[in-house]
Amino acid sequence: METRTVGIGAGAKELATEDMVLNIGPQHPSTHGVLRLRLTLDGERISAAEPIVGYMHRGAEKLFEVRDFRQIIVLANRHDWLSAFANELGVVIAVERMLGMEVPERAVWARTLLAELNRVLNHLMFLGSYPLEVGAITPIFYSFREREELQRVMEEISGGRMHYMFNRVGGLKEDLPAGWLGRTRAAVASVRSRMSDIDDLIMGNEIFRARTRGVGVLTPEQIQQYGVSGPIARASGVDFDLRRDEPYLAYGDLDVRVVTRTEGDCLARFECLLDQVHASLDLADTCLTRLADLPPGPINQRLPKVLKVPQGHTYAWTENPLGINGYYLVSRGEKTPWRLKLRSASFNNIQVLSEMLPGTLVADMIAILGSMFFVVGDIDK
Repeated sequence: METRTVGIGAGAKELATEDMVLNIGPQHPSTHGVLRLRLTLDGERISAAEPIVGYMHRGAEKLFEVRDFRQIIVLANRHDWLSAFANELGVVIAVERMLGMEVPERAVWARTLLAELNRVLNHLMFLGSYPLEVGAITPIFYSFREREELQRVMEEISGGRMHYMFNRVGGLKEDLPAGWLGRTRAAVASVRSRMSDIDDLIMGNEIFRARTRGVGVLTPEQIQQYGVSGPIARASGVDFDLRRDEPYLAYGDLDVRVVTRTEGDCLARFECLLDQVHASLDLADTCLTRLADLPPGPINQRLPKVLKVPQGHTYAWTENPLGINGYYLVSRGEKTPWRLKLRSASFNNIQVLSEMLPGTLVADMIAILGSMFFVVGDIDK
């Protein structure tokens, strides 16, 4: 805090204080990338906060407009680089809806399986990196051990570790490799059996609980005002999940367990992620069983050499790992979209920081920021 002396001489006791404006970022190591926070401090307490975005802006929405419906997928899976498969889904679902295309059953169940594996991969990343923000280094080694189990089977089926490019309009790129279902089932069982290691390591840690319990409380009213979604919203008691409430893919045939908490603090958000991993592993097991029982059949639809989408518009939204991800597609009957607007989860989730941070201590800012589980590319698009 800066102070300014008002009086002059030995008897001058009256002091006036000035607020300090502090920039966190855009290159600060604890912001998962180049986000900037402009904080106004009154001593050790934050009096105002403004998230300043745009440092990673790549103009993806304009690039969509000059690429055909096959090429868009390679751009769409990159804005949230921890949820690439889920990002692809929204695009292909929107295009298939416009075409009136029915996707083969094997593709529907395989997509659902891969979406849940991608969700687990995303959550494991934050389960490891968030304790790192508040001073615990060990959990990230455990979470990366589990991520590697699942990355191996994802890489085997798609050829990619982060940007899978496995979805296609009409289904998936190719059929599942021989023996892949068995290897995936073994990987899911292995991850489930060792999740208790992460649970015991973090949830039993008194320092971690002290840094997160009652810190950064987000109310359901704030969530509704800012359009916050995903695990962050559910940690505050907002019981909404598109997989259950507006099913797509095979979710209508699945018993989707929606994980919620009521506290709305940093600890509740972390607990939601941890429990969601178990719920997603259960869904993955169900999908594996169903795929094993399905008779042989196609995994995609044959497409014309030049794919043109009929004139019209549609909005396809999906429950991405970090929240609601939506694509508003407008077509004029050409091979490229006239407009493809992206509604990303992290953009809305991060805006609520301007409401959450005022009144909190600077020391709690990193704990709050890390618990918002955002990817900067998903903010800036």
